[in-house]
Amino acid sequence: MVRELTGLSDRQIRYYEERKLVFPERSKGGNRKYSFSDVKALVEIADKIEDGVQTNEIRQEKLKENRKIEQEKMRKKMLQGQLNAHFGLRN
Repeated sequence: MVRELTGLSDRQIRYYEERKLVFPERSKGGNRKYSFSDVKALVEIADKIEDGVQTNEIRQEKLKENRKIEQEKMRKKMLQGQLNAHFGLRN
């Protein structure tokens, strides 16, 4: 199914996984379970590689994006805590 959605071969998909560019969940039997965001990421990765971007550059970019997302989550959590404390609310 992922091959059909992305236009990638099994080999390409495994390569991107080996290069730590995508992290599909695994079933109890060890089969890969790709989410919609995994499929989207695979297409974006393939497009970048086609444009000449190296896999290590893609990985660094993804790490940077993930750090920003985590920082934003922490900021929201801190703000929520401050609001709760100010108004005497509990989580």
